[in-house]
Amino acid sequence: MNLSRWSILLIDLGIVVSAILAAHLLRFNFEWTNIDYHFIRWGSWILLGLRLVGFLVLKTYTGIIFHTGLEDAKRIFLALGAGTLVLGAVLNPLGYVSTGYFFLPYSILLIEFFLSIFLMISYRAFIKVFYQELTYRNQERKRVIIYGAGGGGVMVKQVLDRELGGNYSASAFVDDDALLHKKRLLGVEIFPYSKLPRLLGTTKADVLIFSTMSIPSGRRQAVVEMCLQHGIKVLHVPPVEKWINGELSFRQIREIRIEDLLERTPIQLDEANIERQLRGKTILITGAAGSIGSEIARQIIRFHPKMLVLLDQGETPLHELELEMKGYFGFPNFEVVLGDVRNAGRMRRVFDFFKPDYVYHAAAYKHVPMMENNPSEALLTNVKGTQVVADLSVEYKVKKFVLVSTDKAVNPSSIMGASKRMAEIYVQSLDQHLREEGEHTRFITTRFGNVLGSSGSVIPLFKKQIATGGPVTITHPEITRFFMTIPEACQLVMEAGAMGQGGEIFVFDMGQSIRILDLARRMIRLSGLEPDRDIPIVYTGLRPGEKLYEEVLNNGETTLPTHHPKILIAKVREYPFEEVRSQTDALIRLFDTQDNEQIVSLLKKFIPEYKSNNSIFEELDGL
Repeated sequence: MNLSRWSILLIDLGIVVSAILAAHLLRFNFEWTNIDYHFIRWGSWILLGLRLVGFLVLKTYTGIIFHTGLEDAKRIFLALGAGTLVLGAVLNPLGYVSTGYFFLPYSILLIEFFLSIFLMISYRAFIKVFYQELTYRNQERKRVIIYGAGGGGVMVKQVLDRELGGNYSASAFVDDDALLHKKRLLGVEIFPYSKLPRLLGTTKADVLIFSTMSIPSGRRQAVVEMCLQHGIKVLHVPPVEKWINGELSFRQIREIRIEDLLERTPIQLDEANIERQLRGKTILITGAAGSIGSEIARQIIRFHPKMLVLLDQGETPLHELELEMKGYFGFPNFEVVLGDVRNAGRMRRVFDFFKPDYVYHAAAYKHVPMMENNPSEALLTNVKGTQVVADLSVEYKVKKFVLVSTDKAVNPSSIMGASKRMAEIYVQSLDQHLREEGEHTRFITTRFGNVLGSSGSVIPLFKKQIATGGPVTITHPEITRFFMTIPEACQLVMEAGAMGQGGEIFVFDMGQSIRILDLARRMIRLSGLEPDRDIPIVYTGLRPGEKLYEEVLNNGETTLPTHHPKILIAKVREYPFEEVRSQTDALIRLFDTQDNEQIVSLLKKFIPEYKSNNSIFEELDGL
């Protein structure tokens, strides 16, 4: 039960009276006979009155004493400091002028001030600790290891102490700084990383919290793997700019995600070159509401474009992007356009009205099994849509057109991959044709693999399956994929677009391929569960058009380096534009027939490396 506010006020006044008496005793070396009782009679009553006024004005007695915090200590300091200042700087000089005496000697005044502060804060802290011990003594405290003993580590320790009432207990800090080892921070010992494996066992930790974002990705992954082996939950603190009102709370310390573990060393962009091209320009992004298109929009904002034109046919996600641009980013220079890249009339209106300088073409159908069942729609969006936007880019003298492609266009085994390869061929041959004609629009293709967290990624699917208790479904135990985070992919798209001179197909370094089974198991463990025991894993077989292994280059292709270590240029076969135009038009005309076999046959004829896999269209290979 809480103490009443008047009880707290009486206790505080009692502390002040005790501090005044103690100050006199200390000042006169505990010799009662040396005390000038004139001071006690007048100065002490004046000081007590000033203390009472300070307490009433600043309401030091209104705080809930069982939850005393820094704000309560601040109020006590101000209340006592104001009274001391009034007596010492105003009343004492006046008293001396009129009577020849100070109301209280300055030595007694200072001793009382420090004693009162110490006693008032101490008894509150004691009651708080005592209350917490009574409240949580029957609760099992969770032991926490904090990785990072810098400012972030201090914040985490304070948050655990302040917000969770002793339910969590920091048992160790771990830091890579050798100067900090064997020292203590807030009463907790700091250990080197080399001691972490032993710590995880000896401290019987329940949770490890990363307090800093600056830990190298390799080290972060190693720490997480150790924690998962010991069944320890892993959390991490968000970047400072995402703290609510600049303050960290426990609710913001979130569980580490698989995306965090797969992030690599941050990409070094030639930001000066990108800004030189994009500053003050009008940028059209098709497929702007998708995972890639929306991230490109977010990235471009910092390069100060004149206008962003965000085009998509998805009404709801486009609306959400509009709200994000207005709210979180506060970026005013944009327009959202609801439109379909396949509709030439609508797209002409967009180009005619906005007259974009640069186009990032991210609009595409990308789900392999879905497109395998709907070849004509893959053709219409991925091929015709690209043709419409590319041709209008030439007509309206766009400076650069950047096509966002996929590694599934390499030796395609699906309708989706083949349609994207056809789009690549069209813009590449168009660029060559324009060079011959002396036109200035440049066409650049960027090609990369799966993007973590995108709507087509396995990550969201696995999260949903784990949340519902499983099973987690995988098509094949040996299937592998290259992965890249959304920001990383979009940064490379922008870098390639800026460095491209036209006609290139830029291939991104995707790192090492990842076995999907390993990815699923790690995600299950990150959720605090055990694969095959808590969450079953079920193999469903390869889907239509799906490969076991993805590639980044066609057979016979080679690459050339660029100034950026993560970006290569693929040397691919070139096609005469007139031939490509004829084949593309023939393909698009087949849409009205809705004859899937004819559509696929013509694609296979023009793209000989297109071999269907696990699909009804395998019978058309070699015809």
